[in-house]
Amino acid sequence: MSIVPPGTPCWIDLATPGLAEARRFYPELFGWTGRIDPEPEAGGYTVFLLGGRAVAGAGPPAIPDQVPIWSTYLATDDADLVAGRVERAGGQVVVPPFEVFDQGRMAVFADPAGATFSVWQPMSMPGAEVFDIPGALTWTELVTPDPEGAKVFYELVFGWQPDDQQSGPVTYTGWRLGTRIVAGMVPPLGDGFPADTPAYWSVYFAVADADAAAARAAELGGTILVPPQTAPAGRYAALRDPHGALFNILTRP
Repeated sequence: MSIVPPGTPCWIDLATPGLAEARRFYPELFGWTGRIDPEPEAGGYTVFLLGGRAVAGAGPPAIPDQVPIWSTYLATDDADLVAGRVERAGGQVVVPPFEVFDQGRMAVFADPAGATFSVWQPMSMPGAEVFDIPGALTWTELVTPDPEGAKVFYELVFGWQPDDQQSGPVTYTGWRLGTRIVAGMVPPLGDGFPADTPAYWSVYFAVADADAAAARAAELGGTILVPPQTAPAGRYAALRDPHGALFNILTRP
């Protein structure tokens, strides 16, 4: 079983043509170790560990021209049921549900604005085993030009309720599932994000010191897209790894 409830982010992984470089960059940045899947069909898929516990994965791209990207997985008890909900809500089934060896059942979807996300129905692999400590996933966020459409879609698919907060001129939405805020949503912002940026899900890793971690990422061959700055959630920065995959770091107050 997943250690998080259905409808909650439970896993993230990186699809990249630079898998060997990812195995170097992220462990040096976050203190991870890597465990490579020995199955030939896995294509060298690597589970990254933090203190011996799974935090994230990385593998080769599914298609040759795929842009390097971090993907968010949401826990589910029934991937096929979610696929039906996605279609009825106006989304797209990009990859229908299938079994990943004996580890779990997954599928890839796109919401009506084009943001892709996955679901994970665990079998022997529960998903991430640790969250919210330095080097682990601490937040996931939908960046979309159509927040109103997203509110309808994700409520129909996962039962999420939007919790809007005004932050200056920007409305920030927390996705509420029961009593918990499980993820967020924001419109595209800043000079680093063009106005025609497509919708996407972004990931945030917790770090002890956002300024130091951003500087370290640059030393390791990454790029600082948005320099460290302070927001209500803490001090954060937006980065790209050496092959261009976008990710964020966050030091909570």
